[in-house]
Amino acid sequence: MTLVGYARVSSLTQCASLQDEQLYAAGCEKVFSEKRSGTSVDGRTELAAALAWVRDGDVLCVTRLDRLARSMTDLRRIVDDLTERGVGFRVLQQGTIDTTRPDGKLLLNVLASFAEFETDIRKERQAEGIARAKAEKRFKGRPASISTTDIARLRAEGLGASAIARTLGIGRASVYRLSSPH
Repeated sequence: MTLVGYARVSSLTQCASLQDEQLYAAGCEKVFSEKRSGTSVDGRTELAAALAWVRDGDVLCVTRLDRLARSMTDLRRIVDDLTERGVGFRVLQQGTIDTTRPDGKLLLNVLASFAEFETDIRKERQAEGIARAKAEKRFKGRPASISTTDIARLRAEGLGASAIARTLGIGRASVYRLSSPH
């Protein structure tokens, strides 16, 4: 049996080294780490690598459940896939969830529900805050990354929409949208 670790932090300013240390201290022989959001499994290359690495009899370890997934659907999909392949799953904190035991499976489902609930509540609060800021005329949105004068200048140089889009690093539709009178 090989213990394989997976560590994840959400933002570039965070560091996964503490998780890495905890996973190695728990006996993991290999640890995969990345800086990506946990709201989706899309684009999480290190997670994909960890899932491809584990074999029958291995155990995938994380420090906390939300490091693996914040969606009940994603979590179930990952854990069910691991189970079908004969791979265990262990969470070091939160009561040491271990899917190789019945009580670990129960605890996994309960805590996964709370993790998804927490994400939903956070999104709801964020949406309420944005709506309130808009109502109070305080919400400005993200600042524009390009200006209509940039597009006009490039058009004057004889560039077409595709060339302008490549030059500015935006989509062609954005060139048309910003070029048209509002």
